[in-house]
Amino acid sequence: MAELTNTVPASVATINGERIPTVIVDDVHVIYRVHGAGTAGANSPASALKRLVSRAPAPTVREVHAVKGVTFTAYRGEAIGLIGSNGSGKSTLLRTIAGLLPTNKGAVYTQGQPSLLGVNAALLNDLSGERNAALGCLAMGMTPEQVKQKVPEIIEFSGINERGDFGSLPMRTYSSGMSARLRFAISSAKNHDVLLIDEALATGDRRFRRRSEQRVRELRAGAGTVFLVSHQIGTIRETCERTIWLESGVIRMDGPTPEVVEAYEAFMGGK
Repeated sequence: MAELTNTVPASVATINGERIPTVIVDDVHVIYRVHGAGTAGANSPASALKRLVSRAPAPTVREVHAVKGVTFTAYRGEAIGLIGSNGSGKSTLLRTIAGLLPTNKGAVYTQGQPSLLGVNAALLNDLSGERNAALGCLAMGMTPEQVKQKVPEIIEFSGINERGDFGSLPMRTYSSGMSARLRFAISSAKNHDVLLIDEALATGDRRFRRRSEQRVRELRAGAGTVFLVSHQIGTIRETCERTIWLESGVIRMDGPTPEVVEAYEAFMGGK
């Protein structure tokens, strides 16, 4: 694993010249247990009923070691890209940092409660975009006065009203891209100690991606830490000064984004 350079980026907050840790991942292992792996329909309701009637044994359980001994420290003011081929453990690692998945070994220490933003983040389909935005702001601890101010900004940032008054329509009328843009706009409306973004910037047009990248820079300027998972390497280059490359659950490289991305692209080009 490549070491980080000793140069501290200007965006990284310090106290008496020392960087301030926000996330410490210490020898983390995450293991999934997949029931009935490799057997088509083994977990279907019909198969479960058949096993109950016949008293047949449960299907085999296969363990998937998704994250294998990952260790690193993230600091205030950093935007860290997470790259790797499909199934490399990126999303699993984010969910573990967010506290949504337990570790089988090792530990994760965070400052405050990390906020995970993914393309599948839940919104209420029967409520309007504006109402979802208001509920999201309240859930993040904003006062009613702050919510009243923030909701129009969220709707404008998301761009969902650019082709009609969609902000007042139920979420079920939105395209997947509109929903994803609104999720990002809601989650990034507040400064977070740690914001975890899983592919949420892959949606939308070039203008929205530029706005999103600028918002990430603003979050960093507010002394937050941002983790970004994206298959769009250009977004990682534009947004993140540091990048961690995961492959098969193991850190292959951790360092300045240009160096890590160059090595990753050479690896992918040689496959």
